[in-house]
Formats: sequence, structure tokens, C-alpha cells
Amino acid sequence: MAVPKKRTSISKKRIRKNFWKRKGYSASLKAFALAKSLSTGNSKSFFIRKINNQMLE
Repeated sequence: MAVPKKRTSISKKRIRKNFWKRKGYSASLKAFALAKSLSTGNSKSFFIRKINNQMLE
């Protein structure tokens, strides 16, 4: 016969939720830092081909 499970405590639920939020926040910080380094040209993990201005003229 099926027995209902015990209810998860509010504190345990809050801990799990905050951990889940923190993972997303740290991922967004990493993405922002990568975008910032790409836009300034200081990236060491990506190679961007730069177009010379002389070729465009």
C-alpha cells in the first residue's frame, strides 16, 4: 500500500532554492565577464579576427 511521503521542511526548501539561484547568478557573472573581455579585446580564450581600417578605405 502506498504511504505518503513526509513533507520537506521550509528551511530545507529555502536552502535548495537559494543554491539554485546562486548557480544561475555565478553563471551570469561568468558570461558578463567573458562578454566584457571580448568587447575590450583582452580575451585570452577567444581569437577575434580584426579587420584593418586601411583595407576598408
